[in-house]
Amino acid sequence: MAIETKSMHMTPAGVNVFSDLGFTPEEATKLKADSQRIISSKRALQNHLATELAAWIEANDLMPADAAQILGITRQRVSDVIDKNGTEFSIDSLVDMLARTGKRVSICVA
Repeated sequence: MAIETKSMHMTPAGVNVFSDLGFTPEEATKLKADSQRIISSKRALQNHLATELAAWIEANDLMPADAAQILGITRQRVSDVIDKNGTEFSIDSLVDMLARTGKRVSICVA
């Protein structure tokens, strides 16, 4: 039994994927706005965590190699942390790195 691995359809950039999936225009608009809100929240959290890590590296005057060893990442990935580019990491990996620094992460659901 062969498995089809080719894409049958791709939504062009700038088109509402929910419209393309057959939702009504009203539903598609709402779903797109909801998904954008969720994505924005997640990116803000990732960037906040990365900013905390970057501040810790700076406060401890660490060289990239030393920070990499402590954080459990490569020196090249330390650059993403220093540049506060949190979207390059999962929330889980950012929390893990913060734990390696001795920092605690608290979550408040509002």
